[in-house]
Parts: sequence; C-alpha cells; structure tokens
Amino acid sequence: MPALKGKFEFRKSQRTTRRSLLFVLGYCLMLSTVLSSCGEAKNNTQQSAASPESVASSTTEKSTEKQVVRIVRSKQLSALAVLEKQGSLEKRLEPLGFKVQWPEFAAGPQQLEALNANGLDIASTAESPPVFSQAAGAALVYLSTTRPSGKAISLLVPVNSPIKSVADLKGKKVAFQKASIGHYLLVKALEDAGLKLSDVQSVFLTPPDANAAFSQSKVDAWYIWEPFVTRNVEKKIARVLADGGKLRDTGNFYSTSRQFYQAHPDVIKVFLEELQKTEIWTKDHPKEVAQLLAPVTQLDPPTLEIMHDKYDYGLLPITDKTITKQQEVADKWYSLGLIPKKVNVKEGFLTPEEYAKITPSDVLATK
Repeated sequence: MPALKGKFEFRKSQRTTRRSLLFVLGYCLMLSTVLSSCGEAKNNTQQSAASPESVASSTTEKSTEKQVVRIVRSKQLSALAVLEKQGSLEKRLEPLGFKVQWPEFAAGPQQLEALNANGLDIASTAESPPVFSQAAGAALVYLSTTRPSGKAISLLVPVNSPIKSVADLKGKKVAFQKASIGHYLLVKALEDAGLKLSDVQSVFLTPPDANAAFSQSKVDAWYIWEPFVTRNVEKKIARVLADGGKLRDTGNFYSTSRQFYQAHPDVIKVFLEELQKTEIWTKDHPKEVAQLLAPVTQLDPPTLEIMHDKYDYGLLPITDKTITKQQEVADKWYSLGLIPKKVNVKEGFLTPEEYAKITPSDVLATK
C-alpha cells in the first residue's frame, strides 16, 4: 500500500507539473501576442503617419519619369538620320517630358507592323506600305510627305549580266521587299516595257536577305534603294539597269498610329518642326552630312557627297492631290490582287484643320 500511495502521489505531482507548464506556456504565448499586436499597431500608426509623404514621393517619381517616343532609325542618306545624330529633337522634347528611342527595322512593311502592334510611334516609308497596312485594318495616320527622290532607288543586275533592258527580265527572278517602293517601281517599270508583274518570277526578300541572294547570283535582278545600290556598284557586284527617276510619282510618308496622334499631337508637331529644319540643313550642307553619316551608311564621305544629288530635300504638306495619288496606288495594288480589299486611303488622312495644327508653317506655305 505505501508503494501504491507513493506511485499515486508521483503521478499526481506529474499532472500538476504539466498543468503548471501549460499555464506558463499559454500565458507567455498570450503575452507575446499582445506585445506583437502592440508593436504592429505602433508600426501601422507610424506607417499611416508617413503615408502621405510616401504617396507624394511616389507621385513625384512618376511625374519626373520621362515618356518615350519611338522613331524609326534611318540607315540612309536622309534628314531623319541627321536628326538622330544631331540630337536637336531630344532637346526640344525634354520640356514635354519625352525622350527618344530610335529602333531599327529592315524596311517599311516591318515598320508598320510594329506601328500597329504598338512597337513604334513614328514610321518613315514609301507609298505602298501604308496601303498594305490599311488593307490589314491598321488605324494609321499620314503625317507628312516628301518629294519623290526617285534616283535613290534602282533596279540592279549583276555586273556581267546579259540583261540589257527591263524587257529582258521576262521569266527572270527579281528580288524585292514585298509592299515596298521596289515592288511598286518594278510594277511601273514592267508596265512601261509592255510586261506584267506575272511575267517575272517575284522573289520576296528583305533587303539584307536580298543583298545576300543577289551577291550569290541566286536572283537575276534586285529593285532596291540607297545605300545598297552604291555599295554593290562600288564593289563591282552590280550595275544599274534603271533608276526610279522617271518612274517614281510619289514621295515618302511619315506616319503614326491613330492612338499616338490623338494622345500626343504636341510631340508630333515638335518632331515635324525639327525634321523640316534638318531637311533644309541637310540640303545645304552636303560635306557635313557626308562626314556625319559615313558610319551610318558604311560609305566614304566623297561617295556620300556624290549621292547627295540623288535626293530632293524638304517636307511637303498633305493636299488633295496627295490623297488622290495615294488612292491610285491603293487601287493599283487591289487590281493586282495583292491586297484583300479596296482601301479608302482617306481614312488615314487628317482634316486640313488638323494638319494646320501640326505642320510647320514653311511647309504649309508650299501648297
């Protein structure tokens, strides 16, 4: 019995000890929670007190963060290339809270694909890419146009080719960027020679791919623009069969998306003003332009000075004549079955009043 009693008292003692431990642990846990809650409340109070300053700081950071306008990079002997190099546009746009990026694209069609996909804000193309873009449903806006500069686009054949005239192209492989000025001028050159586009084998290649194919004699001819023309002629890879001097009846277009135009007409106005100033400077300073753009074009300055005469500089205003001619281009592509529907190009043009607000005054004066 004493043994049982001792055993019972021992177990009772164990239970008492466990209860005490549980009580102590529970009390500590409760105390820890209370202290923690107090600490959080204090921190929350401090954060709440600092909240207006934090919000103000965040707002200030956002307000000082510059927006970006993406303008296509030109690799040609052009005022647009000069504009990038001189940096005047960046200075003009800085007070508006914008910085400039200059993304590069293979050709006009790729630019307008990017424009439609919000990967570019201002494009520089010939007449045909906007038509193909409109046919695909893109909401683009024609901003300004230029003089034709047809001599800067040429139909090349290999230097030892037996081809002597455009008529000799019948049945031959001709490379060009689809929906480009090369495509458009090939159609006109063939028609002038009594041929149709279907009389040649069209090889759709981007300029870099066409350059490789042409140099490897995989195509018989290539319709392309400068500086590809002069590079290949200088290397004695090609000779000019014909240039676009007499055939080209359209200029280039600067264009944007409808969304960007509606959001930032002030940026577009500054861009066109600075571009027109640069057009005039480029026209009057062939030597300086040649030095500036030698790295861009990969041609030596003396060659670029000679090339300078192939271009006609200065922006032109959008007029009824411009719109009518662009409609003719659209109708031509539709008649050839190369766009899926008739395009009303006027949907991409602004009203005269809207153009007056963004077009430089000296450009408007040339109407």
